[in-house]
Amino acid sequence: MADAEASAAKADEAKPDAKTLQILRDMANRLRIHSIRATCASSSSGHPTSCSSAAEIVSVLFFHVMRYKKRDPENPDNDRFVLSKRLSFVDVAAGWLGQGLGAACGMAYTGKYFDKASYRVFCLVGDGESSGGSVWEALAFASHYSLDNLVAIFDVNRLTHSTALPLEHSIDVYQKRCEAFGWNTLVVDGRDMEALCQVFWQAAQMKNKPTAVVAKTFKGWGVPSVEDEENWHGKPMSKERADAIIKLIESRIETNKSLEPKAPVEDSPQVNISDIEMTSPPDYEASDMTATRKACGLALAKLGHANDRVIVLDGDTKNSTFSDTFKREHPERFIECFTAEQNMGMCYIRTSWPETAIIYTP
Repeated sequence: MADAEASAAKADEAKPDAKTLQILRDMANRLRIHSIRATCASSSSGHPTSCSSAAEIVSVLFFHVMRYKKRDPENPDNDRFVLSKRLSFVDVAAGWLGQGLGAACGMAYTGKYFDKASYRVFCLVGDGESSGGSVWEALAFASHYSLDNLVAIFDVNRLTHSTALPLEHSIDVYQKRCEAFGWNTLVVDGRDMEALCQVFWQAAQMKNKPTAVVAKTFKGWGVPSVEDEENWHGKPMSKERADAIIKLIESRIETNKSLEPKAPVEDSPQVNISDIEMTSPPDYEASDMTATRKACGLALAKLGHANDRVIVLDGDTKNSTFSDTFKREHPERFIECFTAEQNMGMCYIRTSWPETAIIYTP
């Protein structure tokens, strides 16, 4: 009986009923309205077109796929979400500098190898920021470490700040690039609620590979005379135009209901890093001729014995910085990031969520 109920629940996740799909569409349109109102109120700047292209993706993620406690944004068992804006449930505000996926890698690595927990990490990546090399460093890192708890969603809306991107809507190129980096890659129409639910369900079934969802979207989707047009990035609308567009979008909303997120699986460990200190200071005499980097490596290894949340990230310099001393004594807490320092820097920042003492050796 329990197996039958579990199978039915999985089927609902993969293909929700018509009522749920309509609620998700309505919530996406409400997100559009909120973004238009917020950016219009700012008068000088805002990104309503980027928000509009990703509205369906965000609706499906937050109200159908992700598991979290909405009254407890920092609960360690919550699924993680990385985006370019800062809200209660957005763990990193990365912008289009390409730092988000590296941060997501740090979270996913922690979840899989340190916390050994059920939470998953979702990162929404813009096609503009994917021009940056740090995104591809992160793709290589996630594949190398088999981060199957990580899903990167590429919002391919064709346009960047001032012009069209070189690839525009060449979805097959994005797909081949992600596959070449060893990712399970799924292509989807980013406006299709049912298709989005299906690919996120497929991502949850994948083992030993991270998943890239390449979503074809349109900047300003659902906004007349703005959709797929250049030179709207970062520009608010006039109040008169915004009011008319909001009225049109409201006419498409068929329900007044919302959806409750699923509760997370509460299996992350209790962590405390408030008491990390060496049991005794390093044993050096004033006359000892000890290289600073060697002293640092020995101190790191000693700190590793003080608390099991002390970890070290290395940028292929362990035999120079003596961090290999730490690796010998605590191999399970040593992360080799190779010569991808940009990604290592962001992994370093976010591996510490919720609490981990990190040292990295570039």
